[in-house]
Amino acid sequence: MAATKAIELEIGGRQVRVSNPDKPYFADRGLTKLDIVNYFVAVGDGILGALRDRPTTLERWPGGWFEGAKLSTRADNRGDAFYQKRVAKGAPEWVETATIKFPSGRPADEVCPTELAVVAWAANLGTLTFHPWPVRRPNVDNPDQLRIDLDPQPGTDFKSAVAVAPALRELLAEHGLEGFPKTSGGRGLHVYVPIEPRWDFIQARRAVIALGRELSKRLPDQVTVNWWKEERGERIFIDYNQMARDRTIASAYSVRPNARARVSAPLRWEELEDVVPDDFDVLTMPARFAEVGDLHAAVGEQAFSLDSLLELSAKHERDHGEADLPYPPEYPKMPGEPKRVQPSKDRDRPKDD
Repeated sequence: MAATKAIELEIGGRQVRVSNPDKPYFADRGLTKLDIVNYFVAVGDGILGALRDRPTTLERWPGGWFEGAKLSTRADNRGDAFYQKRVAKGAPEWVETATIKFPSGRPADEVCPTELAVVAWAANLGTLTFHPWPVRRPNVDNPDQLRIDLDPQPGTDFKSAVAVAPALRELLAEHGLEGFPKTSGGRGLHVYVPIEPRWDFIQARRAVIALGRELSKRLPDQVTVNWWKEERGERIFIDYNQMARDRTIASAYSVRPNARARVSAPLRWEELEDVVPDDFDVLTMPARFAEVGDLHAAVGEQAFSLDSLLELSAKHERDHGEADLPYPPEYPKMPGEPKRVQPSKDRDRPKDD
């Protein structure tokens, strides 16, 4: 297919260039690059609410999504798609940045969206999924959100995650917290809890561990916080390491790279049992957004305390010896962290009689 002439869109008073607008991005659904840009504009208040003033990693699919496409996580092997953690060279002067530090201590200037034109500009670069940090500038070391990832393991699915959601909501309420659910756009369920930016990543992560541990005690056959896959079984894994520094979750309204072009959709608690991830895609979400608005708007309008969850974490450690859990392998060894050894390969682990 011959390249089509670039066009310019006026978005919020900015001129945003869309190159090759007819380029197929989800060919099976007939969606082009311009369709993706227009989708983000249609849900503009929502996507900007999820990203505004947050350092954001861009998941770029410059050739669009297609069956068999590979997403590279290595900077030296980009493959069909890649994560861009530093602002692209030649970005317009109105694309602002925020400086963050990776676990290694190395800094980077990441895109920090402040207006909808930045989202459209990123979409023109092939960005389908936006991965914002749970912080805002200039306070990039103190999260203002807990992000709880209910991750279905083999043998479980979205409905399995939905089945544990009421218990999670009840547990949050017991600790004076309110959560806001959304589909991941894949098989999982995400719940965001707005918090005061008074704690660091280590404390926020421990708060999620405490939540996961307590939920697994109440629903031992349905929920686990075991880091090692061989120990998880057919349960929902509360992926506590999504609260580690530089770990991010696909934002609300992001497009996910799959055949249906699903999107990550904010939900009401009451509708969880009546929906499936396929209900929400690039073609259906604009009408839903026009009808219900941004169901995650309140995430940016309130903030709760972590004191109660951190007290629960201390109680777990004091009464049950449940201290920290392993970090991902690329992280430096953290104080108080247990060994990062797969249980079946741990020579020092006591053997069952």
